[in-house]
Amino acid sequence: MRPACYFVHSEAYKQYKFNDEHPFNQKRLDLTLDLMQKYELIKPNQFVEPRYATTEELELIHDPNYIEAVKKCGESEKLPIIAASYGLGTEDTPAFPGMHEATSLIVGGTLRAAELVMSGECDHAVNLAGGLHHGFRGRASGFCVYNDCSVVIAYLRKHYDAKVLYIDTDAHHGDGVQWAFYDDPHVLTVSFHETGKYLFPGTGKIFERGDGQGFGYSINVPFEPFTEDESWLDVYEQVLSEAARGFKPDVIVTQNGCDSHFLDPLTHLSCSMEIYRQIPKLAHRLAHELCDGRLIATGGGGYDIWRVVPRAWTLLWAELSDQGFSDNPAIPSEWIDRWQADSPVQLPPFMFEAEDVLPDIPRRPEITSKNKLYIEKALLHAPK
Repeated sequence: MRPACYFVHSEAYKQYKFNDEHPFNQKRLDLTLDLMQKYELIKPNQFVEPRYATTEELELIHDPNYIEAVKKCGESEKLPIIAASYGLGTEDTPAFPGMHEATSLIVGGTLRAAELVMSGECDHAVNLAGGLHHGFRGRASGFCVYNDCSVVIAYLRKHYDAKVLYIDTDAHHGDGVQWAFYDDPHVLTVSFHETGKYLFPGTGKIFERGDGQGFGYSINVPFEPFTEDESWLDVYEQVLSEAARGFKPDVIVTQNGCDSHFLDPLTHLSCSMEIYRQIPKLAHRLAHELCDGRLIATGGGGYDIWRVVPRAWTLLWAELSDQGFSDNPAIPSEWIDRWQADSPVQLPPFMFEAEDVLPDIPRRPEITSKNKLYIEKALLHAPK
């Protein structure tokens, strides 16, 4: 019997590393996989090795000159003069040895996930190293060198002529993917993120709806700072359900950044672990309702690597592998014993937070009311 869900993973993913002080830390992959294993949620036959994306595949999205610049930055100890013009070697996206190879492997992992799903070997495939949604055609941005989400969508368009629904739930707007397909009516991008008034990249406004033939195929929901679970999920469920059913995709690609949690150090939202149970649940249901289950899931942002990312991505895997949690299980003591000494913070005892630890929300009725207005506005020109 074939697994319903595969997990694309390699130890080599950890070579995508900027420096020890950078907030993008791939140790979160180790922490997540170990938590999944301690819960006994993953079997040996569900692991799949990634492959490297070819230059031709990268060029589906990225400019050849940019790819050459990435290669040069990763080959030399001295940063080439051209680096800054490509967004490379900045504080945001520093250069590092082998950056072309490391990022090509992550892109190839998401392509491998797409191949598994589109060939019918499984319904869903997960590549948690992916989700590099800020990468542009000719520029690195927001910790992202190559954009695996954009490349895999272009690949699905080219090789399968598929209509692709892209769902982005990172706290930062999925700008790189949106602009790559802004005039394409065969790709519907739906991004739920914190408003860009106070957060990178500053885009993702409600009136960014697409252009030309693609008008109406870009949907943005910019949540107010301090938005909590109930308001976040109310908007998510109404907007995504109606947009997805109107679009009728052939396949769904999800970006599962988990930096909307109140403990995340880079953002200003106030959600708890509950949204990370509900986000994949709706995407999963829509995939089976609309496109025979075809769903490719990637990771994304998430900068509390000890208390948030392992739990959020374990919930993603549990849902897609039909092992979703209905209760609030304790975090396995073996996992806590292994990692507590390394962690600068106390590791959580349970999968979900008790209500008394959730933050107080200032202006909650005002925030909820403002977010609710986005439902109608976001869907105004959406596919029907």
